[in-house]
Amino acid sequence: MPITAVLKAAQSLQRPSALSFKAAAALVVLSSCLAPSAAQETSKKQVSNLLQQKESDAIYDNYRLRSGETIERLRLHFATLGNPHRDATGNIDNAIMVLHWTGNSGASVLTPEYKQSLFADGKPLDASKYYLIVPDNLGHGQSTKPSDGLRNKFPRYGYTDIVDLQHKLVTETLGIKRLRAILGMSMGGMNAWQWAEAYPDQVSAIMPVVAFPVPISGRNLLWRRMAAAIIRNDPEWQSNGYATTTRGYVQAQQFIRLMIDGVPRFQKAIPDVKSADAFIEAISKPGPSSDPNDILYSLESSQDYNPEPKLSEVKTKVFALNFDDDEFNPDRLQILQQSMKKVANGRSVVQKGSPDSFGHLTMAHPALWAGHVGEFMKWIETQSATSTR
Repeated sequence: MPITAVLKAAQSLQRPSALSFKAAAALVVLSSCLAPSAAQETSKKQVSNLLQQKESDAIYDNYRLRSGETIERLRLHFATLGNPHRDATGNIDNAIMVLHWTGNSGASVLTPEYKQSLFADGKPLDASKYYLIVPDNLGHGQSTKPSDGLRNKFPRYGYTDIVDLQHKLVTETLGIKRLRAILGMSMGGMNAWQWAEAYPDQVSAIMPVVAFPVPISGRNLLWRRMAAAIIRNDPEWQSNGYATTTRGYVQAQQFIRLMIDGVPRFQKAIPDVKSADAFIEAISKPGPSSDPNDILYSLESSQDYNPEPKLSEVKTKVFALNFDDDEFNPDRLQILQQSMKKVANGRSVVQKGSPDSFGHLTMAHPALWAGHVGEFMKWIETQSATSTR
């Protein structure tokens, strides 16, 4: 019996005015003769279980990067929500990969807001319908990264290496021949663009959020180089002998937040010196992952990113989303609009910003843009249904 049917009946019983013999009887039938209270608890537990991620590690020994350098034992951490579904030929047909942004991890897209806005019952990426795969990319989270021990002696990796490992995880470790979709934010969105070009037959559709399909350039490149220089010029980083974090890392983090948040929001949230100082203090506290090399390597890994020359060859469905208060990817440059003209089967939306949105960092608040994910899924599911008739 569908979970949604049981839940709706259970919710009606929670209202005193709906406590009737008819409603109770309906719930008994829907829950396969369980008592109403037992059925309600069972349904809640089933929904809760679907939103509880399963954590795993894939281990790849002597993994060779594109640079030729080798990582002796590469650990790729990942989480999954929901369950795989197999079609008549035995292939998994409901897998969707969700990709995080620079300097973060899969945990950033497994927050309560992400789960309730995108993965909960009836939401665009409903975990009762889709098999969701959320990796910690190389150099991030619980996957192998510089702070594991090598620090600034860690092998150099690029976005292509990150995508290679995502592909290895999906196809070899999880045995999925074709992804239903990829939803990626910022770096994750750029990875999605790379998938569309490198593996066109292994992903049906992508939704890059705040990610232009052009090389990192202009102010986006400038702030990355400046943040990297702040870290590299710190004597504590150069000695590789720091205990926790470095002054350069803290200063770089301050600079990054200045760039990543929304200008209208800053104008509203920081009206005076006191609030400005409080903001600076809050973002200057070392987080759970505060090794300067982790953020340095992640910033510099974007140097090999350039999907622009092959955009006209993309056959994957593309639904690109940007925010007009995103200072990383300024809408006034019209880069997204011009790029999408080259994509054969693509759509794009630029969502209006406000004092209550967060610029580029709006990606971390899916409640503000979940409706567009719904549009994306409706579009690709409708096309999929039409093509099978």
